[in-house]
Order: sequence, then structure tokens, then C-alpha cells
Amino acid sequence: KPGINDTFRDPDPQEFLGKFEVESREVFARRKEIVAACEIQPGQTVADIGAGTGLFTRLFADTVGKDGRVIAVDIAQKFLDHIQKTTREAGQRNVETVLCKADSTELPPGSVDVAFICDTYHHFEFPLKTMASLHRALKPGGRVILVDFRRVEGTSTDWVMNHVRAGQEVFEAEIAQSGFKKSHEERELLKENYFVVF
Repeated sequence: KPGINDTFRDPDPQEFLGKFEVESREVFARRKEIVAACEIQPGQTVADIGAGTGLFTRLFADTVGKDGRVIAVDIAQKFLDHIQKTTREAGQRNVETVLCKADSTELPPGSVDVAFICDTYHHFEFPLKTMASLHRALKPGGRVILVDFRRVEGTSTDWVMNHVRAGQEVFEAEIAQSGFKKSHEERELLKENYFVVF
């Protein structure tokens, strides 16, 4: 959908803190369980794709430790500036930021162990091109973790039905088309969202 990312062209990070980092949002309330399910090891490089206010960036920075690194990737420079500032204030020196394009993550080839895409895939304007760029960025044996909204007719909220362009099957098929293979799914972890590993 053209224009789906207009609100992120020049976002106010403080405004989005109130939307992203609140207990009523399932991925925030279950953030610790989500990070545990990612099975990230100390020393790894994790890319937080569509990092937003940096909620998971900060959690991953603690998980990978001082020998690992976290790359916050976003289309909005203001979000990246906010992440740079807040992680530095928290003493996290292992975080860097990358400004991506609508059709590319802009990550260097073979640079990432784990790519985490949380409630962001449905915002990809060019999903196949973006995922192809992510495929190149992964190290051999690297993983992609997809968390997004369940979009089920008659079950999902009107907001999800109107906002999220497609359901899990479509997103999985697009990601498979980009060269990834589904590994497994954590079915008990979330209710409003799904958690799939490729």
C-alpha cells in the first residue's frame, strides 16, 4: 500500500514511545519471553529490522554482551537518533544504526547472525527486494525471526484487518520466495501475534 509508512517519514519518538512501549501491546508485555525464544548467543550480531523506538535493540544489546553487536535498522533517522542516544545513556556501546531504504535493509553482505522483524514486515513496501537484501546480509546458518499480527477474518480486530495487508501464510510464502526456509514456529508464545523462525 503506497503511503503506509508516511507516519514514519518524520516521526516524533516520544509520541511513539506511548504507542510501542506500553503494557497493552502484546510484544511489549511479553518482551522478555520473546527475547528468550530468539535464542541469541553472546557475541552474535543481531539486526533489529524496523527498530522503531529501540525496545528490542536495548534488550538484544544486553543479550549479545560486549563482544556482540546489535544493528538497529530503520527507515526513520529520528528513530535511529533516539536509539543512539538512549543506548549510549544506558552504557550500551555495542549498538550501531543503519538507515535503510524502502527496498533494502542496506546491511553489508554476510554480517548478521540473527535478523529480528517485529510488527514491521507488514510495513515493507517492497517485501521481496527487502528480504533479498536481508538474505545477502545473513551469515551462513543465519536466522530470521518474524513476529507479526495474526490476520484472521472474524477473529482479528478491525484495525489489524485494515492495517495489515495479509496473513501469516502470505508473508511466509514471500519470505520462502526470497530464499529462506521455515525452521519452526513458537505456537504458545503469543496470542495476537505469531513467532516464526526461518
